[in-house]
Amino acid sequence: MLKRLAVASVILTAACAGQQKTEATEGQKQMTKEERLRITNQPPFDLATCFPREQTLPSPANEGVLVGALLSVRPDVLECLVDPANRGAAASTKVTVKSTVTAQGVTHAVTSDNLTPAGIGCVQQVLDTHVKPAPLAADAKPVEASYEYDHATANNPSVTMGINEGSDFSGAVRLAEKSWCDCFAGFKTSTPPVLTSDIHIVKGQPNPTEVVFKPSGSTEGDQLASCLQAKVAAMPATTTGELKFPFRFVFFNSQAPVEASASMPPELRFFQLELARTQSAAASAIAFGARTNAADTYDAVVQKYTKTKDYRLFDELSSKCQALVDSATKWVDALKAQETVDQTTLTLVQELKAQKEDWAPVETASQEALANTQKDLAAAQQRLAADQGACPKKSYAPAKKK
Repeated sequence: MLKRLAVASVILTAACAGQQKTEATEGQKQMTKEERLRITNQPPFDLATCFPREQTLPSPANEGVLVGALLSVRPDVLECLVDPANRGAAASTKVTVKSTVTAQGVTHAVTSDNLTPAGIGCVQQVLDTHVKPAPLAADAKPVEASYEYDHATANNPSVTMGINEGSDFSGAVRLAEKSWCDCFAGFKTSTPPVLTSDIHIVKGQPNPTEVVFKPSGSTEGDQLASCLQAKVAAMPATTTGELKFPFRFVFFNSQAPVEASASMPPELRFFQLELARTQSAAASAIAFGARTNAADTYDAVVQKYTKTKDYRLFDELSSKCQALVDSATKWVDALKAQETVDQTTLTLVQELKAQKEDWAPVETASQEALANTQKDLAAAQQRLAADQGACPKKSYAPAKKK
């Protein structure tokens, strides 16, 4: 089960990558004049990196808790890989993290085939800041978990410098977005509209001569556009002549609820739902780990009672069993939330497939993801029922007369 949770969104990413294969293959060829003039480096930005969710991990840490915590910071790790200064020359990057929890605390060992020292440092900072389980007891065995983050420049947000002047400026804007979090304060639990601007850069001017945003269709969107306009207008700009080009701001938010994506364009909504699925899978893994802890605690009391037959342990048995039931209920609830995301995604993909057959592989992957979640949910519901049935019940029947 943990393996399926760990690769929660990778299945859909891989399927969707097939739609971009042609574009990626073409990108490996020598660029034409038209391609050299094309403005690039305008990938989406995930607002979750601005507003990371603070979470207190279940204690003691176990594999489920660690896997869930590592999965939950995937947006922040992938944001590290947007910056070309953090990546090597290869088009794809695999980052492997091995987390170990001991009585002294947690350590995260980061290795990669394509990260620069700056990239290693960026990922390390994310993990040290956001994945902080409590130290184990002095006599406890170390707990370990590993997770792999995959990034491909053809399929994941990334910036590549040196294509042309307009693309370099666009790349600088995209890299700066993670420092403009004040602009996104009104969208902590929602997704902003797509914003389109026109940028004018003139030789000899230190900043863009003109940055004009088109109306967004909402007050909140226009307020965001106004904030971004001031940020972009203050960016350093250089050109050997004169540049006029559009910049399209696309935003996702891994922390936004499923219903927040309803107004997004269908294809963008798919990617927003995929990000939401990653977070729901992380929550399921952590809830699974919490239920494992509760089961171990209850089992220890049961073994103690079995050996001693001490009726005074009844209240402790009852409270620990109720804690077990509560944790199993939260595990079931987390998987129900994941099922909702999976079903919503499948419905959307089937609508997209009806318009374009290229979505067929994504439909297959979405069906598989939903089936796996439903299988895990059924198992969790059976476990919950068993936990409820295992709880001791106090009898108030009068004692038999001699």
